[in-house]
Amino acid sequence: MAVTAKSFQLWRCRIAPQATVSDLCREAGIKRSTLAQQLVRGKVAVVTVVAIARAYAVPPVKALGEFDGYRDIPRGVALPTDAELISQVSDTDLLRLIVARSEGREGIGRDLRLEIAHLPHRHSVRAWFDAIDPGELRQTLAARTGIAPQNLSAQLSAGRLTTGLAVEAARIARVSLTSGLVVTGLLTPSEGGWAEGSRARSLSNLPDSVLLLLARDRLDSLGKQVRRQEHGNNRDRAIWENLG
Repeated sequence: MAVTAKSFQLWRCRIAPQATVSDLCREAGIKRSTLAQQLVRGKVAVVTVVAIARAYAVPPVKALGEFDGYRDIPRGVALPTDAELISQVSDTDLLRLIVARSEGREGIGRDLRLEIAHLPHRHSVRAWFDAIDPGELRQTLAARTGIAPQNLSAQLSAGRLTTGLAVEAARIARVSLTSGLVVTGLLTPSEGGWAEGSRARSLSNLPDSVLLLLARDRLDSLGKQVRRQEHGNNRDRAIWENLG
């Protein structure tokens, strides 16, 4: 959900009263034409707000709290749950940890020596959404925001989620309002209130049985995705062969 151009102009005059639009763009590393087009349309993208906030040393969470639709974000920052943290560990790293434990190179509850990949990973958004789902998250989110369920599913399948949907999903699930912004890549983990090393600590505390079941479920889901993709590729190939 974008912010209004009017509210953006008032905000940017407060944080950089002497700066021109060109100054803002140069400092934030964005194209002047991009911001100009957004201002003409009357809607400024949230990613633009975050980029300018960083450029002028304003915490992005504080900046977002200046705009309608996001005013509760600063006071809604909380530590991510273990389920959220684990959801942001890639499938590959889960498998690497299983191998490392089987070889005695890692142990439950010990500091993780295995270096895990930075987030977001390939399936970050879908994994986070499933991790916070209390049971009817999709239906409730669609009803509250007016998005068609099939459009929500399409976003999740594509590994993306708009800022407004990410924040509203967090509100419904009663988790930190910045978590969805971290997993979509809008905020860095530190900006979203995620402690350094928190993913590694949660991962290292997983019992072997839980780790194996989690990897099994991840691989099962991945297998279904690959089968659907292969089916689609085979169907497309058959169509082209018939046309040829």
